[in-house]
Amino acid sequence: MSQLTLHHIALCVDDLTVAIDWYSSKLQAVTLYQDDTWALMEVNGTRIAFVIPSQHPPHIAFECDEAEKYGPLTGHRDGTSSVYVEDPFGNTVEILKSVKSI
Repeated sequence: MSQLTLHHIALCVDDLTVAIDWYSSKLQAVTLYQDDTWALMEVNGTRIAFVIPSQHPPHIAFECDEAEKYGPLTGHRDGTSSVYVEDPFGNTVEILKSVKSI
């Protein structure tokens, strides 16, 4: 199986605008993507996703070339595709198809 690399950590927030404003002003985070239900920001090479709890689970996401080996991939609005799995403790783990391998 191909190597997994950390892609992002997703945190639940009640208000995307407040989260984006806070992380931008306090941590100099840069917004990479935003829509109505989630935003992806970057702080010095580390990506943090902010998600609305009713739309997306909090999770940790890894990227790899062979994401489909973890299950059927689903396409997303931002052009990525991934599969969500749960660890033995019920934590959600997202496996993203590497952009370079799409």
